[in-house]
Amino acid sequence: MKNIETWKKELATPAMLEKLAKVYCCPVESAGVWADRLNALCCSYEKTFGKAQELALFSAPGRTEIGGNHTDHQHGCVLAGSVNLDTVAAVALNGENVIRIQSEGHALNEVSLDVLTPSESEFGSSDAIIRGVASRFAEMGCELKGFNAYTTSSVLTGSGLSSSAAFEVLVGTIINELFFDKKATAVEIAQIGQYAENVFFGKPCGLMDQTACSVGNMITIDFNDPSAPLVESIDFDFAATGHALCILDSGASHADLTDEYAAITREMKSISRLLGKEFLRDVPEAEFVAAIPMLREKVGDRAVLRALHFFADNERVPLQVEALRAGDFEKFLSLVNASGRSSWLYLQNVVPSGYTEHQEVALTLALCAALLDGRGASRVHGGGFAGTVQAFVPFDLLDDFIAGTEAVLGKGACHVLSIRPVGGIRF
Repeated sequence: MKNIETWKKELATPAMLEKLAKVYCCPVESAGVWADRLNALCCSYEKTFGKAQELALFSAPGRTEIGGNHTDHQHGCVLAGSVNLDTVAAVALNGENVIRIQSEGHALNEVSLDVLTPSESEFGSSDAIIRGVASRFAEMGCELKGFNAYTTSSVLTGSGLSSSAAFEVLVGTIINELFFDKKATAVEIAQIGQYAENVFFGKPCGLMDQTACSVGNMITIDFNDPSAPLVESIDFDFAATGHALCILDSGASHADLTDEYAAITREMKSISRLLGKEFLRDVPEAEFVAAIPMLREKVGDRAVLRALHFFADNERVPLQVEALRAGDFEKFLSLVNASGRSSWLYLQNVVPSGYTEHQEVALTLALCAALLDGRGASRVHGGGFAGTVQAFVPFDLLDDFIAGTEAVLGKGACHVLSIRPVGGIRF
């Protein structure tokens, strides 16, 4: 830990600027803007909590799902990557048994370490996440101490880039670094975040978001055994392909869509349980296909279509990995497009049930297809129904693509991102 004056000096050093350039995927000569951001973070900490003799700085990235749409909660495979948008924190010990986190633009979170059990009154709150992460570390033998943290985030809330997972990984990285001697692996930090979200926050979720944020870079994850997911890094330079990775904000709100998301998991489970398994990953595809007449009668066509999507998209992930490793980017793009079609037609997570006037994600996908005109690729991104669309855009089309999408969706709707090479870190 260092005081603010020491940080100001260190953030200006060539070594730190090189590190920031790597983390934020930018030229060294452009890294000063990120050093200025961390300087401002330290100042905000002191304005909020007072002067600190020792501060530590942390970062956790958002993530983008690249392959495997709604496959993780059925113990399937995914392809994902951390991105160069992140949540950063300035942290100092407070000598109390309390964690205080002031996230810029939000109310102060204050969590007593004397109580590390879930409470329904906290469901859906940041306090629940903080308490849940702390609780799991305590169960692992970590001797917790209180700290104050000031955070800012460039991970857009509701963007499908997992701002919540970035926050969970950030809190886990802080505790792991300061109080647990870095004993928890990146995957374990992800599992701790998932535990906090499931048990304390009250939201069922898979493990993809937290793992991609925590591990960093582009990774493929096999969740056949969620207690020990198989994580492999994919060494691939997207920029060298002549394509930009874009995330487009459709303008649709996630509000009142909880039942839509829950129905996907519920209907997939209804299929697997009728076939004697808890998850679709454990059902032989041939057995599922043979049972379709019975399944249609028992649970309806949409559930069957969603299961068809699972089997196909789960098989696409290793094919995408194979294509990237072989340098066959055109095949990779064709698989991205196939995944997008499957999500729209079979998974049906593009338009919420009954929506006619508002179909923002569908309109965004149609707009991408028109502007790309058979090149690149696009697909619904993340949970679907609202939020964002992902597109791989050839560089020679990028300016027109941004102008065309933002003419319809609004200025700032198209975000050009890079795959960040590291996950949750301490600077």
